[in-house]
Amino acid sequence: MKALVPVIALLIGVIIGVFLPIQVTPFYARYIAIVILVAMDTIFGGIRTILESTFDATVFLSGFFVNSLLGVILISIGDRLGVDLYLAAIVAFGVRIFQNLAVIRRYIIRKLSVKSREIKDG
Repeated sequence: MKALVPVIALLIGVIIGVFLPIQVTPFYARYIAIVILVAMDTIFGGIRTILESTFDATVFLSGFFVNSLLGVILISIGDRLGVDLYLAAIVAFGVRIFQNLAVIRRYIIRKLSVKSREIKDG
């Protein structure tokens, strides 16, 4: 059941987004963008750990909140300094998302190739 937490979180987020269309002001757009990237990073990281059989719900949830807080702090400091520090967070979370997707993709390809060989040798 713990392994379904990322999938359930994704579904809840999509449902909320579809049924509660909220207009975001340009000031908050950067904050929302970072939180969306953090959510994607957390979900893909959770899927990766499920596939690696190392999933921990506490790490999953704490990672989301700590990363969200860090991203918001970076944006806030950048706003006060007049520097676009949110770009650093975007790059960092973007890289992590693509790394997690690469691991997930390789896992799926490996599983499909093993099944293909089993069917072929069958």
